[in-house]
Amino acid sequence: MRILIPFIIGILIQYYLQFNTTFIIITSAFITAMLFTFRFASLGFKYKKQWLQGLLINLLICFVGIWLTHNKEIKNNTNWFGKAYKDSSAICLKISEPAIEKENSYKTMASVLYIIENGKPEKFVGNVLIYFSKEDSVEIPKYGDNILIKGGLQKIRNAGNPGGFNYSRYMGFQETYEQVYLKPNDFVIIENKSTNYLYNFIFAARKKVIDVLKENITADKKVTGIAEALLIGYKEDLDKDLVQAYSNTGVVHIIAISGMHLGLIYVVLVWLFARLPFIKKSKLSQVVLIILSLWLFSLITGASASVLRSAVMFTCIVIGKTFFKQAVMYNSLASSAFLLLAYNPFMLWDVGFQLSYTAVVGIVWLKKPIENLYYSPHKIVQKIWSMCAITLAAQVLTLPLCIYYFHQIPMLFLFTNLICVPLSTIILFAEILLIIIAPIKSLAMVVGKFIYFLTWLMNTIIEFFNGLPGSLIDKVHANSFTTLALYAFAILLSYSLLQKNKKIFKASLASLLIFTTTWAWGKINLYKQQKMIVYNVPKHRAVDFITNNKYYFFGDAEMKIDGALQNFNLKPSRVLYQMTLSKDSIVYPNDQYSYCNFKNKKVIFIDKPVVFTESENPINVDVLVISKNPKIKIAEITSFIKPKIIVLDGSNSLWKITQWKKDCEELHLQHFITGEQGAYVLDAE
Repeated sequence: MRILIPFIIGILIQYYLQFNTTFIIITSAFITAMLFTFRFASLGFKYKKQWLQGLLINLLICFVGIWLTHNKEIKNNTNWFGKAYKDSSAICLKISEPAIEKENSYKTMASVLYIIENGKPEKFVGNVLIYFSKEDSVEIPKYGDNILIKGGLQKIRNAGNPGGFNYSRYMGFQETYEQVYLKPNDFVIIENKSTNYLYNFIFAARKKVIDVLKENITADKKVTGIAEALLIGYKEDLDKDLVQAYSNTGVVHIIAISGMHLGLIYVVLVWLFARLPFIKKSKLSQVVLIILSLWLFSLITGASASVLRSAVMFTCIVIGKTFFKQAVMYNSLASSAFLLLAYNPFMLWDVGFQLSYTAVVGIVWLKKPIENLYYSPHKIVQKIWSMCAITLAAQVLTLPLCIYYFHQIPMLFLFTNLICVPLSTIILFAEILLIIIAPIKSLAMVVGKFIYFLTWLMNTIIEFFNGLPGSLIDKVHANSFTTLALYAFAILLSYSLLQKNKKIFKASLASLLIFTTTWAWGKINLYKQQKMIVYNVPKHRAVDFITNNKYYFFGDAEMKIDGALQNFNLKPSRVLYQMTLSKDSIVYPNDQYSYCNFKNKKVIFIDKPVVFTESENPINVDVLVISKNPKIKIAEITSFIKPKIIVLDGSNSLWKITQWKKDCEELHLQHFITGEQGAYVLDAE
């Protein structure tokens, strides 16, 4: 358990500070290691030897974390293709996974094999995210195919909206920094096909499972999407609004295949192998069969990152409980976390990784004390209370993270988990049964209808709870500091109550005071903000005017609907700035354009052809926003409108933006393109 902390510190040091010299790395690691050895120093001078040993061990572990993180970053690899790539380069790529159909394209990942310059191939490493056009003439390459392309790579960028998801960092953790969109004539499939037998099995198994579920359950996308996600973590068929409902009610973990799913299977396997003849007498046989079964399930269901993470966790737990009589669950968890982070240090930033471990630690630490608060002689009542204790214990350590990442508190999570966890458990085992009996068509159809009914029922229950007033506290602002303060309060309060320690209890109150003070200071600052935000939303116009803690929206009607489009693009910003909607409007239309006098700034919006007469005097404005592909020329417009800056938002087509950008550069006009630079934020304070 103790080696995990300096190891994580080493990972954080390397990633956030990006040291390049050995001296700085070792010095920083040395200082960090000392922080974890004060407990040896406090023992006295006669324990000097133990203190030095602890210092050196922590130093070594911290340095290992730094070294592994440095090596895992693909940009630090001397053979990374990004260091040699030019727009004129030809690139040979190997398709790494089957393509997934999206709304307007097919998406897949490819690994770089060669870069070809002047007819000479040179071997490199790296990954490229590929989108294939959905044109009828396009032959979509399969897993293992090698393709040849000529340039066209673009850097993966974030949408750039305030508070938005850091997609470029997310893909960087997967060693991918470049993407490309390919039309029929942009690539050639070459014959040198190579595949990996294990990956072949994984991809074939995942496809077979999906086909079985779709064939036997229903054509209803809401039901099949949930069924696929629950069994194998396949999320491409999920209804986005339904996923939001699961998140709002605190049961999204059900459809994000995780430790809960492996835990249920683990419990059944332990019960089964403890009763089978011959096997029940051999602990070694039980352990081997349990671990093999867990990993076989992980591979058959597609070997997603979350399920493999859980498989490693339970492998360590099984080995620890079986072969080490004094094994502590925390050590088993720490061992699995250490192995996973040693393999990929960037898992530390994975939300699923963080939530999985905090939930399990919370259950191990607090489930029994919470359960002991109440006892009922009735077995059913006691079983329900035990389930409540598990949910509450997991919530203690996951709630601060949920607030930080999702900015919401589900108020009915206890009720929804009590209903949906048992339901999802039945569905999970019914799906496993369906996969086993799939060749028996008549029986498979019966089981499929049973799964359909239970999944439909679970969706209906979730949507009912999601529609109840007060079921969710939404748009809760949180940053790293408030999250740490909230964690300090939760951990110290729990520890003080368990140990009946008054000093620790006072420390927890101090943490709560720090949290509330920080939160209150943030609320005070809300009443000083005056901003205009032109969001970067492809094919849509969306603008927020922020005054104190109110926002006035101007844009497309689709963006007003509380759905996936709004939640992904606009909600993070509104949470960040703690805004509440005002139904009034501050943008006024006329025959030619829309205009707004926002504080001391004048803004004009053009989304249609504009005709000015020669007699009109030029209009001086602070910002000119162009949207919706109007048939205009920059030179003509700026003869009558004199803007300090021209903003071209995401509702414009790429070829139009390219032409307007060229015009602005020729006229020496300051311009801002949201598709390239992210949201435009005007501070009007």
